[in-house]
Amino acid sequence: MAKNYIENMLGENERIILVTRQHGFVLFSSIVAEIVVTLIVIASFITLTLTNPVAAFGFLLALVPLTIMVMDILTWNSHQYIVTNRRVIQISGVINKNVVDSSLEKVNDVKMTQTFFGRLFDYGDIEILTASEIGVNLFKRIGDPVKFKTAMLNAKEKLGYEGTGTHAKRAESIPAMIAELDELRKQGIVTDEEFKAKKKELLAKM
Repeated sequence: MAKNYIENMLGENERIILVTRQHGFVLFSSIVAEIVVTLIVIASFITLTLTNPVAAFGFLLALVPLTIMVMDILTWNSHQYIVTNRRVIQISGVINKNVVDSSLEKVNDVKMTQTFFGRLFDYGDIEILTASEIGVNLFKRIGDPVKFKTAMLNAKEKLGYEGTGTHAKRAESIPAMIAELDELRKQGIVTDEEFKAKKKELLAKM
């Protein structure tokens, strides 16, 4: 379902390069308290049930932290950071989706911050400075930030080559076209005035 949602947002000839999420520590820190509470509730009512069978209904209380834990897991799983060959996309929300994307063309700088534990367990913050209205896009505690940053910078560099490829080929062909026109001029097929006018027109396209 999540993959289809991402693919539906892609433009023509746009492809996904990398998909990542926040580090697993982020999820663990969110649910550890709920796990502890659930275990305490279950242990307490197991003890009480031995003396009072009615207390078995107290197991229903364990559903409260379990429900919260499931929601935290779904929230973590739905929060994704995607690099395509054209942009960087941030998606969040389990039911209502919030999508923020930054065009690679408008990315001015990328800053990565890793603490000691971030380097030890491979997570960190990625700050993207753009020329768009967003200005700064911050991805906090994502897994494998070095890979994410590298993928984004490589995609941006390749985008530059793809954007100038057609223009570069056209620029390389113009001198050859001028040389051919010059040969036609020497053969008397085109006049000097026609040659000069066409040469000027071709040079303007470089």
